[in-house]
Amino acid sequence: MELKQIFETNQMFSTENLDVRTITMGISLLDCIDSDSDRACQKIYDKITTKARDLVKVAQEIETEYEIPIANKRITVTPISLIAAASKDKDYVKYAKTLDKAAETLGIDFIGGYTALVNQENGLDLINSLHEALAQTKYVCASVNVGSTKSGINMNAVKRMREVVIAASKLDYMTNAKLVTFCNAVEDNSFMAGGFHGVSEPDTVINTGISGPGVVKTALEKVKGTYGCGRRNYQKDGFQDNRLDQLVGTVTAKKLHVPFGIVDLSLAPTAEAGDSVAGVLEEIGVGQVGAHGTTAALAMLNGCCQKRWHYGLQPRRWIVWCIHSCIGRC
Repeated sequence: MELKQIFETNQMFSTENLDVRTITMGISLLDCIDSDSDRACQKIYDKITTKARDLVKVAQEIETEYEIPIANKRITVTPISLIAAASKDKDYVKYAKTLDKAAETLGIDFIGGYTALVNQENGLDLINSLHEALAQTKYVCASVNVGSTKSGINMNAVKRMREVVIAASKLDYMTNAKLVTFCNAVEDNSFMAGGFHGVSEPDTVINTGISGPGVVKTALEKVKGTYGCGRRNYQKDGFQDNRLDQLVGTVTAKKLHVPFGIVDLSLAPTAEAGDSVAGVLEEIGVGQVGAHGTTAALAMLNGCCQKRWHYGLQPRRWIVWCIHSCIGRC
């Protein structure tokens, strides 16, 4: 990396609210399956606390060594509906409490994987336990995949999720902030609150996530020109962020002796001034968020993130048309 890029990246931390949003360890629990739910829970606790025992310590060492802020330390596990299905026990709350206990022992911020994949008729027992499980735990995040393009939508699951969300809101106002409902969920997801460790992933893996709407806004402020001109500058700064996150992930994986997985870029805002997605949309050209062109601007922003900064990929023609016709400038 050139000296100029190093200074630019340092400025992103100091003035543009850039942070490494998370270091996430994915842990497979497939070897914890047991017909006895109590034994399964003990296996789950032992494996998580063993595999991730140094996660927080290593993250703190990297923060000190590289002076890079790391906002969260997280864990994702194999969807619990797959693990608990081997037991005839219908009380899944004990699995959530086991995950919560492991998270508290390790000192991490969140643990994801209290998940059910119910695009077909399975996993409904976990859905029935969601409101109690989330209300009785502090660190557990949950998710449910209710459908897919291939299998269709499980309308029974959709109806039950409606009831669960209402019931959960009455138990604790924060409960639903830890719950995500998907359709066409990806095979592996390291970002909360819908995080879970994919069954095809290694036994353990390190994933990193970076976030900074402030960085994107500053990148667009530097350029007043055509769509292509703004997009190139936007992608250049994103590429620098990506390399930084890859450095953190690689070092963490090496210290923990586990494989390095992916770099995930998000635009999750914070309460800090200048770190708002709304500010990015208005810089693109929307007069005020909610006005004509807001959806088109958000589509462009999401499109750039989803392409993970690969320079050769061009956005869809309809997005270009929407941006130019609805916004007028970039």
